[in-house]
Amino acid sequence: MPYQSAIHIPPGPETDMRRLPIRIRKLIGTIVLLVFLTLYSFLIMTIAVSGHLPEHGVVQFFYYVIAGTIWAFPARYLMIWMVRPD
Repeated sequence: MPYQSAIHIPPGPETDMRRLPIRIRKLIGTIVLLVFLTLYSFLIMTIAVSGHLPEHGVVQFFYYVIAGTIWAFPARYLMIWMVRPD
């Protein structure tokens, strides 16, 4: 049985101040997403041209497919946080 606290603190003005408004969350999320995607793309391109990948076309194809998809998972959670209702 999960632990249940005996003390219930209803949401009030002091707890509402800790939550960011949706406009601020969207601004922060957009900046974080742009920085993340820029750094991620530089990392992926650096790995691709550094000689760590074999010169085989199938390996490079799967590398780009996987690398082009992986960024969406952290971005998904960031976008969920950005559009969460107030």
